Amino acid sequence: MIQQRGNFDWMLKQLADGVPGIEMIVVLSADGLRIARYGGEPDAADRVAAACAGLQSLASSICQELTVGDGEMKLVMIEIDRGYFYLMNAGANAFLAVLSDVRCEPGRMSAMMRDLVVRIGGHLTSPPRRNGQIV
Repeated sequence: MIQQRGNFDWMLKQLADGVPGIEMIVVLSADGLRIARYGGEPDAADRVAAACAGLQSLASSICQELTVGDGEMKLVMIEIDRGYFYLMNAGANAFLAVLSDVRCEPGRMSAMMRDLVVRIGGHLTSPPRRNGQIV
């Protein structure tokens, strides 16, 4: 069960309004469940959330191999033909994903996502689950 305090819509809209080219924003749990979205269709947001669970798991595994730092995935960015994909750790068992077109400037996007993650942290808890049950 995902516990959400407040409504994320205005925060996600603020990010979309602040950076040109954003097509979809998804807040998701570590196990790939969509918590909130802005832009895009609900089914597409669910697919993105599910894919992000695998990507964050892969990134976290790679981070564990590094001998410096805390071994925690902070940001994954993928440049694609017509845009960018970003996945950022948003706190305990939560992530922020953004799909954008080429108008998006990656440095600005990263900074705006970090700012949003700070604000999201006060409104979200996503307890860990095992076998569909809260641990």
